[in-house]
Amino acid sequence: MIYTAIDTFYLTDEQLRDSPSRKDGVDEETETTLRVYGCDLIQECGILLKLPQAVMATGQVLFHRFYCKKSFVRFDVKRVAASCVWLASKLEENPRKARQILIVFNRMECRRENLPLEHLDLFSKKYTDLKMDLIRTERHLLKEMGFICHVEHPHKFISNYLAVLDAPPELRQEAWNLANDSLRTTLCVRFKSEVVACGVVYASARRFQVPFPEEPPWWKVFDADKSGIDEVCRVLAHLYSRPKAKYIAVCKDATSFMTSIKSWDTPSQPVPKDGSLTTPLTNNETGTPNTASSAPSTGPMVSKDAIIKQALDKLKVSKKNEDGDGEEKEDNGTRSKTELRTDPSAERPKDRERDREREKERERERDKPKSRERDRRRDSDRERDRDEIERDRDKLKERVYRSKDKARDSGGNSDRSRHLSSRDRDRDHDRDYRSSYSSRERERGRHHPYS
Repeated sequence: MIYTAIDTFYLTDEQLRDSPSRKDGVDEETETTLRVYGCDLIQECGILLKLPQAVMATGQVLFHRFYCKKSFVRFDVKRVAASCVWLASKLEENPRKARQILIVFNRMECRRENLPLEHLDLFSKKYTDLKMDLIRTERHLLKEMGFICHVEHPHKFISNYLAVLDAPPELRQEAWNLANDSLRTTLCVRFKSEVVACGVVYASARRFQVPFPEEPPWWKVFDADKSGIDEVCRVLAHLYSRPKAKYIAVCKDATSFMTSIKSWDTPSQPVPKDGSLTTPLTNNETGTPNTASSAPSTGPMVSKDAIIKQALDKLKVSKKNEDGDGEEKEDNGTRSKTELRTDPSAERPKDRERDREREKERERERDKPKSRERDRRRDSDRERDRDEIERDRDKLKERVYRSKDKARDSGGNSDRSRHLSSRDRDRDHDRDYRSSYSSRERERGRHHPYS
């Protein structure tokens, strides 16, 4: 997470009372309910995605900050909650894909509204619309924050404070739970993290009846005051006294993100050609329905109905004058279009996958002769390399042999003479030895005649 030295996003009670939602006509109870509901979505989504608590805490703080500047009427709670989870996962270095966020929120909405569990089709128009809304809402978040998303949670102060106060371990877990629940309220945009941590520790100590030093007060050591601690305890008590938060449709564009599956699947009803208005005509400006088949009424409504009937009669006459063949062709074309529209969307991705597989097979078949030629070229190149290597070896051998022969030719005569002289010496020695032996034998014969 990128930390900055700017941590001044704190509002007063008057600023919270004059929030953009109040200016758009949303009362305090509805705003509080929607805030709690959005934080519940963020917490549940983080648990399903197996995200750490820091990601969920950062997402809830971003959620409260965004709605301090924007209204619930202009931005839907579910859309903003999903974008807060996505942005917080990036800030806390545990990113998740947009696909995972949308699938989890779709499943949560099916559970909460008791709708049939249907998997979100990644190739459908609904998914593309949801993904674009998610990206667009994330841009709005960053723009309103001024790209300063530094968040400081009270959790890191709780363990230090309890260690200084020498508190028991069960008090630590209770204080941690209260800190998680405090994120559902506006305490994160009203007080600093040190004050919220002191209030949480004070509430948990009162619950377990653990005495802390009061003379001097222990909270002054941690830069907190008694009024802030009392306000934190009051807000938490009010939170626990409230019922479970439910979704309230306040946003004007609530159908553009995370609504029921039927809103994307139901096709628009076409206007019949015969001119019979079976559905009521609604006036977008006033919001009052104008039915053509209703009972006769007095006033300006009669004139409007008469004008509509005259226009429809003119359309009938103009259509009857046209050729019947053209009408039949148009009817067949409209029927084919409606049939294509009513086809299940699940078959489209299958057909696309089949087409892709066929194209891959065709490309493989086309590449087969090319691959064979490549293999042949590689084999021929390898054989050429081998032949060249063998030729080089033969040339080296010939050079070595030639050098050896030259050396022999240059020094061979002296060696022969040397060898011959040694042989001659041996022969002369043998001759001398034999002659000496024969002379001895002769002398023996002289001195010993009887031998």
